[in-house]
Amino acid sequence: MNRRNLAFLVPYNPRALFGVVDHKPSAKRRFAAAGIPVPATYATLAMQWDLRRLDAILAPHRDFVLKPARGSGGGGVLVVVDRDGDRFVKASGAVVTLADLADHAAEILGGAFSLRQHVDEALIEYRVHADPVLGAISHRGVPDVRVLVVRGVPVQAMLRLPTRASDGRANLHMGGLGVGVDLARGVTTHGVLGRKSVTTHPDLATSVVGVAVPCWDEILTIAARCYDAVPLGFLGVDVVLDAQLGPLVLEVNARPGLTIQLANGRGVRRRMEEVARRDVDGFTPPERVALGRELASVPSQKSVAKGGRGSAALARRDDEE
Repeated sequence: MNRRNLAFLVPYNPRALFGVVDHKPSAKRRFAAAGIPVPATYATLAMQWDLRRLDAILAPHRDFVLKPARGSGGGGVLVVVDRDGDRFVKASGAVVTLADLADHAAEILGGAFSLRQHVDEALIEYRVHADPVLGAISHRGVPDVRVLVVRGVPVQAMLRLPTRASDGRANLHMGGLGVGVDLARGVTTHGVLGRKSVTTHPDLATSVVGVAVPCWDEILTIAARCYDAVPLGFLGVDVVLDAQLGPLVLEVNARPGLTIQLANGRGVRRRMEEVARRDVDGFTPPERVALGRELASVPSQKSVAKGGRGSAALARRDDEE
């Protein structure tokens, strides 16, 4: 982690841009301006008295996501999949009331889930409906694809699958399942749940290995384009695949963790260093994607899945997994 920070995070990520990606509405505005698809925002609650409008705001929506503008790691994200009047069904199947939602939004506004416990905003967004292929290996919630991007070049990717324990969220430290994706082929290869290697989903008993991720070319190209919209040289891009709308950028991370290596069963440092050596400044997003796939096709000399001190350290909670 220290090497990641000194070699990539500090030199490639300008501090001024941290504020952009740490505030989800600011990042979404940048992406929308660049033509990068994102989930629609229904409303932003900025003050406690805005909660008086919550009933009217939610009236047109049968399903939605309530989340903090400055949250990280999935904290504070509440996914509603259905409703019956003032009774709302969460992705886990639990039922909450309008008053419960107002209390949760009040916690968000108070900064309970923000990165630095600052006063925050509560966002109400479109709920992504999982693509049937990925939804078949996910428990209730919506899976996403985390793409690690260095200087605009995708270098590694994993599929993050919600589980019963993660309450519909895909984040790994919330209990989600990480599954490596072969960057060149777009096919899942190896899974990790906590510190344990797995090949099947813990709740569904379905295989998570050998699954071809739909829209793989488009997902990688969108991840590469995020660098042009927010020029962070070391970036984690989370892309969800909606059944109707296709790939959407859910959020980006300026401090992406390294558990992605365990999910893939191989390290990523050599690919990152190779991208650092290349002159890629004039490359288009498709050219950067082609380079990433080329580098991913080179056999790894050392697998992190074999254990040892390195993999144990990586298994600890990363910055924004």
